[in-house]
Amino acid sequence: MKRVLIALAPLILAASPAAAQHAGHARPPAARPAPAPAPRPAPRPAPRPRPVTPPTTPVQDPHAGHVMPSAAAPATADPHAGHTMPAEPRPADPHAGHDMSTMTPPAADPHAGHDMSGMATGPADPHAGHDMSAMTVRPPDVPTSADTPGRPPEDPVPAAALGGPAHAADLVFDPAVMAAARAQLRVENGDIRATAVIIDRLEAHLADGDETYLWDVQGWSGGDIHRFWWKSEAEGSFSDGLEDAEIQALYSRAVAPFWDVQTGVRQDFRPDGEDTTHLVLGLQGLAPYWWEVDAAAFLSTEGDLTARVEAEYDQRLTQRLILQPRVELDLAAQDIPELGIGAGLGTIEAGLRLRYEIRKEFAPYIGVEWTRRLGATGDYARARGEDVDAVRAVVGLKAWF
Repeated sequence: MKRVLIALAPLILAASPAAAQHAGHARPPAARPAPAPAPRPAPRPAPRPRPVTPPTTPVQDPHAGHVMPSAAAPATADPHAGHTMPAEPRPADPHAGHDMSTMTPPAADPHAGHDMSGMATGPADPHAGHDMSAMTVRPPDVPTSADTPGRPPEDPVPAAALGGPAHAADLVFDPAVMAAARAQLRVENGDIRATAVIIDRLEAHLADGDETYLWDVQGWSGGDIHRFWWKSEAEGSFSDGLEDAEIQALYSRAVAPFWDVQTGVRQDFRPDGEDTTHLVLGLQGLAPYWWEVDAAAFLSTEGDLTARVEAEYDQRLTQRLILQPRVELDLAAQDIPELGIGAGLGTIEAGLRLRYEIRKEFAPYIGVEWTRRLGATGDYARARGEDVDAVRAVVGLKAWF
């Protein structure tokens, strides 16, 4: 009997940990399906037995007389023998051994089985589906004195604001003293009287056997709006003297930025004594692209109507070197035989002058000028034995003070 107990002792000791491990575990309910058995790994091939050399001296078998288990069984019993194990180890169930049959199942999802894809995620856009491309964007609500459409209207000036004296300082100080102070303020801030003299052209013309001279001078005195303007032109020959000269006295008024309307009289002087007086109406100013324009119409005491248009432009090459193209046109409404002037466009002068500004107020120049007499004016020139075309070199001076 003792031998039997000794032989069964290893089996009892091996089975005790397995029994203790599963003690107190409750089997899952039969309704819960068991997990699918994981495929068991293929059995490894049994190791090949080593040859045993029998001892020369017989040894007593320590297990002689013991009842041993089958040789196919392992020496230690597998504690999980007969259990269905998962493919991978899982953490212990925290509710293992607890009776879960009395627990209340979670509440059913009220949206279970509903299609939620069409539900709006936020408040509906009030402008959804509206075409906003044609809407007018209002300007910002900023107070302004400009009467611009779309801006809020401004309230009129209160009547009390205009009910006092024109100059409130007269209530405190002597009105005569304040009037003198305001007059001085206007003189020092806008109502300034100034005078200028501009020598636009003072030049000599050099041609084959014919050397002439010319001056074109003008000046003004006054303020920004009202001015007295005078102009003088003359032409002559170094050999024969003065041929003709004119002087104009004009009232000039600014009618737009850079533009003055001028009106007055013009007096012509000739060596033969045929002096003529004209009424003048002209326009002088700065045209687009910085062209300086001087245009005037003249009505003589004899009833002759003529006109003259001058245009010139300063192209600055360097800070001191300036190239100036210039064009002058003379026109007449009728033939004036005693002056050698025909109706229509009578004379074209086109020149190119290059000047060097030694100072802004003093600039000598050189250039070339071409003159062409057209129509009846050319016929009068041929009758006097003069050329209708002429090209001359020019040397001159431009100055102002």
